[in-house]
Amino acid sequence: MTSLSRVLDAFWRAIGYCLLPRVILLSFVPVLLLGALSFALAWFFWDPAVEAVRVAVTGTPLLGQAAEWLDGLTHGGFRSVIGPLVVVALSVPVLIIASLLAVSAFMGPTVIGLVGRRRFADLTLGGDVAWWQSLAWVGGAIVLALLALVLTLPLWLIPPLALLLPPLILGWLTCRVMVFDVLSAHARADERRELMRRHRVPLLAIGVICGYLGAAPSLIWAFGVMALPMMPLLLPVFVWLYTLVEVLASLWFAHYALAALADLRRERAEAAGPVVADVPAVTLPAASTFPSSTTPPHSPHLLP
Repeated sequence: MTSLSRVLDAFWRAIGYCLLPRVILLSFVPVLLLGALSFALAWFFWDPAVEAVRVAVTGTPLLGQAAEWLDGLTHGGFRSVIGPLVVVALSVPVLIIASLLAVSAFMGPTVIGLVGRRRFADLTLGGDVAWWQSLAWVGGAIVLALLALVLTLPLWLIPPLALLLPPLILGWLTCRVMVFDVLSAHARADERRELMRRHRVPLLAIGVICGYLGAAPSLIWAFGVMALPMMPLLLPVFVWLYTLVEVLASLWFAHYALAALADLRRERAEAAGPVVADVPAVTLPAASTFPSSTTPPHSPHLLP
C-alpha cells in the first residue's frame, strides 16, 4: 500500500470507530468538563477581557494610531470589534489544545486499546515509556507550540497567514502528541524512531488536516461580527466540535501507526529468516561399551 492509500484506509476506519456507542459515550466526558469550564470562564471574564484588550490596543502608541485609522475607515465599527475579535483569536488555540489534552488523557488509552484489540490482536505490547517521560514529551510539545503561536502573532494581522499558521502549528502539536500516545504503549524506542523516519510526512499530513478541521468551526466569525457577543453561549458548542475532531484524530493516528508498526515487525521477522529450534545433541556411547557379538544361548542352531 502507498502512503496515500494507508492514510485513506486509516481515515475511513477512524470514521467507523467514531460511530461506536462506546466511543460516543466516552466523548461526552471531555465535552462536559471543558464545556462547563469554558462557559464559566466566558460568563465571568468575557467582558473584562474584552475591555482589557481594547484598552491595550488603543493605549499603545503604534497600535493606537492604526486603530484610530481603521476606526475612521469603518465609521467607529472597528473600536467595537477589535476587543472581542482578539479575545476570540487568542482563546480558540487554547480551547483546541485543551481539547487535545482532554481527549489524550480521558479517551486516549481506551481508544488506542480498542483499536489494538479489535484489529491488531496479535500485536504484542513492547512499550518502554515511563509516565514521567510521557508527561515531559507532551509538556515540551505544548510549550513549543505555544511559543510558536506567540512568536507568529504579528503575522496573524495578514489575513492569509492568519488562516494558515495556527492550524499548521496546532496540527504539528496534534501529530506529536497523538503519535507518541499510540506508540508509547506498543512500540520500543528503536521502533518509534524507525516509524517516525519512514512515515514522518504522512503523519504530519494527518496532523495538519486535523489542525484545519479543528480550526474550521472558528470560521463562523468570518460571516459577521454580530456573532462575537454570543461567544459565551457558543463556547460549549465549539468545545464539542473541537473534541469530536480530536477523537477522530486519535483514532486516525491509532489505525495508521499500529498498522505501520505491524508492517515493520513483519518486515524484521522476514529479514531475520526462519527460526530453527535448538535440538539437543545426542552423545553415543563408545564402541567398547557395547557387548561382544555372541550367539544367543537358546538358539536353535546351537549344537549340544
